[in-house]
Amino acid sequence: MLETVVIQTSGLGKTFGAVQALKPLDLTVSKNSIFGFLGPNGAGKTTTIKLLLGLISPTAGSATVFGLDIIRNSVEIRSRIGYLPQEPHYYEYMTARQTLDFTARFFFKGPDSAIQERVAEMLDLVGLEDKADRPIKGFSGGERQRLGIAQAQVNYPDLLILDEPAASLDPLGRRDVLEVMERLRKHTTIFYSTHILDDVQRVSDTVAILNHGELVAYGQIEELLAGSGGITYTISFKGDAERAHGRVVNQVWVKEIKARSHLDETIWTLSVSDEAAAESQILRLLLSDENLMVTEFRHKAYDLEEIFVGIVEGEKSSNDKAAGGKSK
Repeated sequence: MLETVVIQTSGLGKTFGAVQALKPLDLTVSKNSIFGFLGPNGAGKTTTIKLLLGLISPTAGSATVFGLDIIRNSVEIRSRIGYLPQEPHYYEYMTARQTLDFTARFFFKGPDSAIQERVAEMLDLVGLEDKADRPIKGFSGGERQRLGIAQAQVNYPDLLILDEPAASLDPLGRRDVLEVMERLRKHTTIFYSTHILDDVQRVSDTVAILNHGELVAYGQIEELLAGSGGITYTISFKGDAERAHGRVVNQVWVKEIKARSHLDETIWTLSVSDEAAAESQILRLLLSDENLMVTEFRHKAYDLEEIFVGIVEGEKSSNDKAAGGKSK
């Protein structure tokens, strides 16, 4: 039977004493996807990874990797996984080629030429072939992370788990690591944790957002971006904002108008329930006033940062209200 689901969790949770590090978690990670596991520091990302790797045991729920139970079949699961910790460590005097050769010999038996061929393949994959024979002590942060990915991938894993692979890297280093991840998509499934929102939006198919150990958003990234704010437009204009507001706000398809001023312009974020009605009527309503000039009218594109901030701030507001209610 063809494997289409690589990771499946059902109510997976972990408590350390009185601290609930991971609340019941339900996730599905599909084969050959790039799954972004997003959240601020302390959200429960590393706890989840340790559970999947069998390094700690769950206190609630269950999970399977490759259809195998993470508790009963931990050793078998790990034999099919490549893992990159957040801060990989190396023998600084060794070269990249020597490091990959050393790692590969834990997994492969056979002619030396076959191992060297695999090492060369990995160096090429992560773009380190021109630095293959230099000591690692001279590598940049991005080069070290790319070497770590090559090391995790050297055994042809069916699942690659990366813990904050682009953390602490400069923009060029992050770009290089993300490009390697995209190239690996055809070879394996990638499950990676991060708190860098832009990275997730650039390479991921699916995203899950954790906050305080709880899953607060989950789905295909296009669906999250499309559904984050409903149908929303940004409109900038010069003229009498009050009169314009009166003409537009009473339309049955207008849900909300958020207004702000910048220099001599008024900028609206307009939420609507009927996209066709909005696109056919908004400009007519505004331009019916000859003293009003529209300088911008566009469909608002949300990014993942806006979604994340909205979710976290929404949760904080709800928690503050609940705390306030209890204190009365």
